[in-house]
Amino acid sequence: MTNAPLTIELDGETDLIVTRRFNAPPAEVYRAHTDPALVRQWMLGPPGWDMPVCEMDVRPGGAFRHEYSDGAGTGFAIVGEYISLEPGARIVHVERMLMPDPTPDNRIDTRFKPDGSGTRMVMRMSLPDSETRKSMLETGMADGMEASYANLENLDASAFAP
Repeated sequence: MTNAPLTIELDGETDLIVTRRFNAPPAEVYRAHTDPALVRQWMLGPPGWDMPVCEMDVRPGGAFRHEYSDGAGTGFAIVGEYISLEPGARIVHVERMLMPDPTPDNRIDTRFKPDGSGTRMVMRMSLPDSETRKSMLETGMADGMEASYANLENLDASAFAP
């Protein structure tokens, strides 16, 4: 997969819109977001981090838990619930980070749209208030997201074999 790096746009007081293009069809990019075996390979953030726990019950009402570790004793978890899923096209979920206390809920609506021979992914993050959004942006979340999406791009095609 090849990319155009992600962009982040502020919308209103609380929302972020993250956009990124992938050189893979929407069904493949969607699957990379919903198959735990694939998620563990790419959703890692900056180099040196891994995901020792990746539990995903991918269905409306199902929960997920991703635990991250830097291998040196630092870690955190992201937990949440799926609200709705449209295979190949859309995922709506709520997530919160455990650091160790939970952050406020972040409602995320991710759409996977055909874009030529690839996919344009548009993710709307709806945060509870402007301070939460500001804090999130100050953590360097964009760098971690882009590092993860670069990992996704670099997955070998055999990773997607059934």
